[in-house]
This record gives sequence, C-alpha cells and structure tokens, in this order.
Amino acid sequence: MVNYISTRGGIAPQSFTDVLLQGLAPDGGLYIPETWPQFDLDEVRGLAGLPYAEVAKYVISPFVQNDIASPVLETMLSDVYSDRFAHSAVAPLVQISPNIWVMELFHGPTLAFKDYALQLLGRLFDHVLEERGERVTIVGATSGDTGSAAIEACKGCKNIDIFILHPEGRTSDVQRRQMTTIDAPNVHNIALKGTFDDCQALVKSMFGDESFRQNINMSAVNSINWARIMAQIVYYVSASLALGGGSRKVSFAVPTGNFGNIYAAYAARKMGLPIKRLIIGSNRNDILTRFFETGTMKAGEVEPSLSPSMDIQISSNFERYLCDLLDRDTTSITTLMESFKTKGVFNIGADYMNKASAEFDARRCDDKQTQMLMKACYAETGYILDPHTAVGLFAGMQVREDPSVPLVALGCAHPAKFPDAVEAAIGIRPELPPHLADLYDRKEHMTTLDNDLAKVQDFIKSNI
Repeated sequence: MVNYISTRGGIAPQSFTDVLLQGLAPDGGLYIPETWPQFDLDEVRGLAGLPYAEVAKYVISPFVQNDIASPVLETMLSDVYSDRFAHSAVAPLVQISPNIWVMELFHGPTLAFKDYALQLLGRLFDHVLEERGERVTIVGATSGDTGSAAIEACKGCKNIDIFILHPEGRTSDVQRRQMTTIDAPNVHNIALKGTFDDCQALVKSMFGDESFRQNINMSAVNSINWARIMAQIVYYVSASLALGGGSRKVSFAVPTGNFGNIYAAYAARKMGLPIKRLIIGSNRNDILTRFFETGTMKAGEVEPSLSPSMDIQISSNFERYLCDLLDRDTTSITTLMESFKTKGVFNIGADYMNKASAEFDARRCDDKQTQMLMKACYAETGYILDPHTAVGLFAGMQVREDPSVPLVALGCAHPAKFPDAVEAAIGIRPELPPHLADLYDRKEHMTTLDNDLAKVQDFIKSNI
C-alpha cells in the first residue's frame, strides 16, 4: 500500500485521493510516496508492444491502489489515451540521428506534454469529487503550457471551478489564446502583471492561507500535484520499452524549468527502470544548471527567452528531489526552503552535491545556441524542433559520451506553439493543426490583475 508524506514532515501519511484533491500539503510541503514502489522488470518487459493505456495502467496502479477501482481506472486510461491523442502511439519516437530520438509529447489537444498528465487528472478529479459529493476550486500558475492543458482537461468538469494565473505578455500568443479562448462558465483566466514566479508565489500563498483555502475548497493541477508526476512516469517507461524492451539503458534529455518533467524520469529510475543518464536542459534562466555545477540554489532575475515555458527562477518540484537527496530529513528540508523563501539562496554542501552530480547532468543553452540547433536540425534532417525541445537536445548532445546508448530528447511542445521563434530560426512558419486552425479568430476571455494577493483572492471568491 503506497501512502504519501509531505517533504516537510508535518502531517500523517495520506491516501492517493486525499493527495489528489489537496495538491499542496497543509504544512507547505509537496507530497511524495512514503516508499517507492518497485517495477518487476520481467513484467515490464512483457509490456513491450502493448498499447500506451496498458503501460499506463501498470505504472499507475501501485500509486492509486484501492482508492480507485481497477476497472474504473482502466476505463479512464483507455478513454484518455485512445480518444484524446492524435497519434496511435500516443508518445511516438522519431529518429533524427544515429541513436538519437525525439519523443513527441505534443499529440494531445493543447500540443504540449502537459496533456499526458492533465487529461487523466481531469477525469480523476471529476470521478473522486462525484463519489464524495464535493466541488473544488482549482487555482494554478502557468508559464505557458500547464494552463491551457489544465483548462482543456477541466472545462467540462461539473464539480470544478478553475482559475489560472499567467504572466501578462510573457507567454507566446498561441499559449495565451489556448487558455483565453475557452468560453466556459467554470473557467477563469487571470493575466497577472508580473513573472511566472510571481504567479507561482501567489498560488503558494493562497495554499498557505488556511481560511481562504478551506473556504473555496482549493486544489491544484500544476506539477505540485503528485498525480501529475505519476502520469508523466508512463512515457519514460514507454520509450524504454520501444528502444530496448525495458532491458537496455536509455538516456533522457529534458528541457526543464520547474523540475517536474525530469523528476518523473528520476521517479522511474527509483522504481527500477534502467536509465543511464538524466540530463537537464536550461535556457538563460539557468538556476538548475547552476545548482548542479555549484551545489548552491540561488534565484536571480527572470529573463525572457525563446523558450518562455522555462523562464523560471523558482523550481517548485525540486523540493521533492531534495527530500530524497537529504535522506528524507524533513527538518533540514524545511530549513532550506525557508532560507530560499527569505534569502533566495541555499547550499547543500559537498557530500550531497557529489550525490546529486552522480544522478543528474545539467547544461545551459542560450537563445543563439537554441536557434543554431533548430536551424542545423532542420537543414540536416528536415525535422522541426520547437525551442524548448532544442534546449533539451542541445544539453543531451553536450553530455552524450557513449553513442551505443540511445539518447531520447523530450519533444515537449509542437513547433506551431512558438511560430515566431521557429520562423526566425529556419525561415518557415509552422501551421497549427486543423483543430486549432482558427485560434487567432476566437474571442479571448481574461482579466488583468495587479500582483496583489488580496486582489487575486477577492477575484476568485467573487467568481466561484
């Protein structure tokens, strides 16, 4: 039986459905499994060639246990991964060089990897809430893709109100419009005058306001929600099966700002999946790369880049990894996170730094290098990279040593979500798929608010 604990140690172990609905733990920490379930690699190898939904059931079932009946979960997974994704393989691999692959994670309704978790999360929420006779208010922050994926997943849910904060003027037009053109009574978009980190800080403050949180029955669907991480583990297993039947070691290069996607790969390795290297790709906002170089996590100013979903200086999910790194010493975690909150910096020391460096590689890729790789890839292969995928691929190629080990770069977004960046790099403006072809003609719905906690809370209370 998998129970969940907080990274800050302030609560008793929780069940999956409790963790699902709470999102953030009441003590301000993030939920992690009390113990990591372990793959039976013989069973994993037996999944080779099976549909994605069946792989998902094997991976997800230990985390859910009896909280959701097996037939119900199986139906959810089948519905989500059979009906809501445009490619029959769901997360197909495309070879772009000898033993280098892009795993395309943009075949969902909003063309970004967030769909792979959030399409399931919406179904999980509605099922559990219906059983309990409850309604929740989801409040989330987005740097671009999470918001549209969350709204798309929740727009038809009768037991959910959803409020998404995005930084005004700091997402691509496609990312913004995918959120703001949804006309549904339970969907509310807030354009915040600030950065993504400001949006994220307000959401955390609202979770920390116990009275407000209980009053609106607040929950979260961004990557602080454990169920997001759980669902993302699946595509790492899927790639491993495709490239080595679950026996051969594979390396993954992941563009990351908030640490959620690469943490899901780390979780897969903790569960026994054979992974050679986990490679972090940072853009100019390189707080994670600097950490893995120095052992010091130090926030700087957020600088706009060609890969805006990674324009982050506070990587929320890193706390989950930090908890394992520090041997689940929740007192030390609390101290470090308080230091980061008040001073914008913490250091883990040489011993822990050596351990972290053995588990992850990290490289940075600036805008010029991003454009150069996008241009080179298109010229050599005809394959179009979005700027985020290019950052991850660049990092992977910098680290790669053994060409016999497959390198998988995560294709986290469709290039049409960032048409200006793609056109500047290769001279071609990618077109949106047919279901989004009229996106620029749709009416937008959003409210612009100051970076003021009280004003945002008042807006939410007034619109539930």
